Amino acid sequence: MARPITILMNEHRLIENVLGSLETCVLEVEGGLALERAFALDYATFLRGFADAWHHGKEEDILFRRMVERGFSAESGPVAVMLHEHREGRALVGAIHGVGEGTGDVTPAERRSFLEGARGFIPLLRQHIQKEDNILYPMSERVLSSAEFETMLADFAAFETKAGADGTRDRLEALAGRLVSAFRPDEARVAAGSAGGCWSRG
Repeated sequence: MARPITILMNEHRLIENVLGSLETCVLEVEGGLALERAFALDYATFLRGFADAWHHGKEEDILFRRMVERGFSAESGPVAVMLHEHREGRALVGAIHGVGEGTGDVTPAERRSFLEGARGFIPLLRQHIQKEDNILYPMSERVLSSAEFETMLADFAAFETKAGADGTRDRLEALAGRLVSAFRPDEARVAAGSAGGCWSRG
């Protein structure tokens, strides 16, 4: 497997763990736990900072761009679908972030907004990850040369050096650890998500 693809897939595993944690949080809030704004903000901070800016940033700026240069369309087909789902996910995380940034007690409307955003985002990103791991990434390895992947690896390193110059990645990985400790993922659910299973409340 090309090293850039390994990097992206390893990042998927961390993201899946945080999705599992968010799922546990959702189930506990649905069961009566009072939603704390700090946790909503922490989930949004990780999802925006790591899943989107760090991970999707490398995909959109480097991998997808290279695939488009090799003939894939950014308007239709697999790359276009991934880009659309990135945008869809940003809107859902925005709902979670909005609750986290609020003040005072969480209102019933905010609680609904958090739950709807999280319920929508969890299966979206799990299925998105499966499409990338099982379809898009293997497709990229069939069309891109070893030399192109070597260039991509250097581009990844430059991206990470710039994006992580202030310790961003370390802080986000530490945040992921705190979230997973606070709301432990159900391993069976995470495994089902990794295998392409759909999230449900049951």
